[in-house]
Amino acid sequence: MGLIARHLTPVRAFGLVVCLAIVWGLNVRLDHYITPDRGLGYALGIIGGSMMLVLLMYPARKRAAWLKIFGGVPGWFKAHMTLGVVGPLLVLFHANFSLGATNSNVALVCMLLVSGSGLIGRYIYTRVYDGWDNHKSSLEELQAVAEQLRKQTTTVTLLPNFLSAIEAEEKRLFRPAKSPLGAVLYPVTIGMRSVLARWRLDGQIRHMVIEAARQSPTLAAHGARLTATAMGYATRRLDAARRVREHGMYVKLFSLWHVAHVPFFIMTLVAGIVHVISVNVY
Repeated sequence: MGLIARHLTPVRAFGLVVCLAIVWGLNVRLDHYITPDRGLGYALGIIGGSMMLVLLMYPARKRAAWLKIFGGVPGWFKAHMTLGVVGPLLVLFHANFSLGATNSNVALVCMLLVSGSGLIGRYIYTRVYDGWDNHKSSLEELQAVAEQLRKQTTTVTLLPNFLSAIEAEEKRLFRPAKSPLGAVLYPVTIGMRSVLARWRLDGQIRHMVIEAARQSPTLAAHGARLTATAMGYATRRLDAARRVREHGMYVKLFSLWHVAHVPFFIMTLVAGIVHVISVNVY
């Protein structure tokens, strides 16, 4: 139970509940219990749509200082993310997880687009910052850590080719993508390429230690410790350099994400208003 409690954070528990609700909704004949035009189904649509409107409070709170009476920006950010998932989920139940008239289909698709866009934005946000509301992680701090690691090594004199091997792997890891598709997938593939870089460095370091041990009985007696120390330094340095590069990439992605997310949200509002008017007037 202790292991589960450590790994099952509130955010993960929330995501698990949402996934279970979606799976249940897709596999149950909801039309036997809920209808979109009356009763519980109608109420779910109103509540879900209202939650989508409340999402506007977060950008408004960021830009209007007088709205601080309604709470701080971090709290509204969490509310924005939560309502951006719960609202569309309720609308899905309102729609019985199925398509209907053209105007309702347009509203549903727009809502799912803005919700999916929000989840992608949340992921990018956590790659730029450390947490939901922690803005302390900055590019300058990451660069300082990487530079400090570059200067902290005592294995250079023992393994003459050690630093050049790390620098070669850094250049290989961070070389520009050769195609537009490679550039798009760069943030996704950099993790696997980092694993491969560490694997290649591990082999090179072991070879360096073996060669050095042949020339020094003292090194031969402490070869395992030297290998572990050198590999630990190489891993920390590659990780620090990768975080610097990733930070820059995700900052750019976050800016591009804003360009797409705002129009999606406006489309959702317009489609939702048209849907409500068409349902209640015609």
